[in-house]
Amino acid sequence: MLSDGKPWATLALAAGMLGGGSASALASGDGQDFARIERGRYLTIAADCAACHTDPASNQPFAGGRPIPTPFGIVIAANITPDRDTGIGTWTDAQFDAAVRGGRMPNGKRLYPAMPFPYYAHMSRADVGAIRAYLNTVQAVHHPVVSDQLPFPFSIRASMWLWDALYFTPGEFKPDPSQSGQWNRGAYLVEGPGHCASCHTPKTLLGGDKSGQAFRGSLVQGWFGPDITDDAQRGISNWTVADIVDYLKKGHNRYAGATGPMAEEVSDSSSKMTPDDLQDIATFLKSQPGQNAGATPVSPHDPAMVAGAAIYGDLCSACHKGDGTGVPFLIPSLAASDSVASRDPTSVLRVVLGGAQSVATDEEPTAPGMPGFGRDLNDAQVAAVATYVRNSWGHAAASVSDGDVGRVRKSLAVAQR
Repeated sequence: MLSDGKPWATLALAAGMLGGGSASALASGDGQDFARIERGRYLTIAADCAACHTDPASNQPFAGGRPIPTPFGIVIAANITPDRDTGIGTWTDAQFDAAVRGGRMPNGKRLYPAMPFPYYAHMSRADVGAIRAYLNTVQAVHHPVVSDQLPFPFSIRASMWLWDALYFTPGEFKPDPSQSGQWNRGAYLVEGPGHCASCHTPKTLLGGDKSGQAFRGSLVQGWFGPDITDDAQRGISNWTVADIVDYLKKGHNRYAGATGPMAEEVSDSSSKMTPDDLQDIATFLKSQPGQNAGATPVSPHDPAMVAGAAIYGDLCSACHKGDGTGVPFLIPSLAASDSVASRDPTSVLRVVLGGAQSVATDEEPTAPGMPGFGRDLNDAQVAAVATYVRNSWGHAAASVSDGDVGRVRKSLAVAQR
């Protein structure tokens, strides 16, 4: 699916690119095996496997151990190197496929959806097999990982049968014959390996995707993954296909810069994908309908707006400019960023309180950052400037309360312990 008519990275370099695999072992295979491994390497990047399965504290690729925050507690990512004792070295290809696309361990236990198998289920068996072929070549690391660390009753994996029954629909991606090949390829990448819905689709109380609300934004790891539909009020309707490609490839475009979990995704995954694949993703996203339910803007005469305007002028306008336009590819444009008016203000508040560091990529290595103002502003002041930003330059969103700020401030304090 992913290789149709698309050139892959130069195979002659694979021995140095495959994460520690032996060059002599690779050389013993035929050209088909070599191409399959390289294809698997690229798919592993597209699926962003390293983000969860590589712990930055140890920097041992795919050896697991990274804590993954969920609304139900912490899940520890597994070791997926070919180590036979602590990794997946003894798994068969069928067992690997069952885990990735079916959410079932070799011992029959069900995986938690922190492992995004509901989305990987859309991948083809051949693509998952290629990922396994690549993982067989990475350095085996002996690293025992105890993944079961959720509190009771979530620690009972058997209860996942109910979650699976409610939210998991197995089945490979089926191309839509009414759409172009570019659109279908983008849909496959977004809905399958890219698992974009895991962060950008609203969730139920049990953590499943809400039906009929694909890509309309969701809370994830203390951030709000914004609406990435073509919604005119909160989505990316003003982004062109080229803007989306720039953002995914460079981490910056003329409107925004990637921070938080998205910065890591750009760094580890999308910045390393081919321009053709990114254009296909953008084509698909631009076709996704938004809710387009307009909010009523807060009056500029509201006390919070008046106070927020003064704070903005004092602390924010030097970088973001008085008209909120920022500097293309350097300082985000608040005026052109519909995500600042998301239905949930968490990300705006998190950035104002704690600051943010944008991602550095090969094409945009500067990675500008913003300082936090949590020590300088109290909750009411932060709420005021957030309300002002979310209701200026054509934006419209609900007022931010002191309680909203206090909630985010508390979560940041806990995260920094």
